[in-house]
Amino acid sequence: MCTDLPLVEFASPGPLRDQLIAAIRTGAKSTTSSLVREYDVGGEPLPVAGQQGVVIDSEGHKLFVIETTEVKIAPFRDVPLEHAIGEGEGYETVAQWREGHAAYWNSDEVSSVLGKDFIIDDSTPVVMERFHVVRPGETHRPTDT
Repeated sequence: MCTDLPLVEFASPGPLRDQLIAAIRTGAKSTTSSLVREYDVGGEPLPVAGQQGVVIDSEGHKLFVIETTEVKIAPFRDVPLEHAIGEGEGYETVAQWREGHAAYWNSDEVSSVLGKDFIIDDSTPVVMERFHVVRPGETHRPTDT
């Protein structure tokens, strides 16, 4: 397992993280969403295609490496159905995705990080990532041609 790669955490430790990791393992989850505000508050750069990271479980165990293959930013109102379905959480409509994600991002736990005054609205910028799993212990290295 590559230890020099950044750690990747899906949701907060607990049942939701475990559910998301299971969906990644089965291939049902190939997209994820975050907010530009999360990166701003954390002082982190936005993700980029080609970036790799080690997914950790709720106990902090390193599980596998993922690689981001695409990053797009769109207003909350414009997240497409394809992205919502790719989240692997059973969403069948964009409205379901919006409801689930608004509830999560407006939760007490998340708002304590994003700011109590922060509320999701239609114009909130969403970072949409597409990724794939790289086998444990293996990273993708571009070949010279």
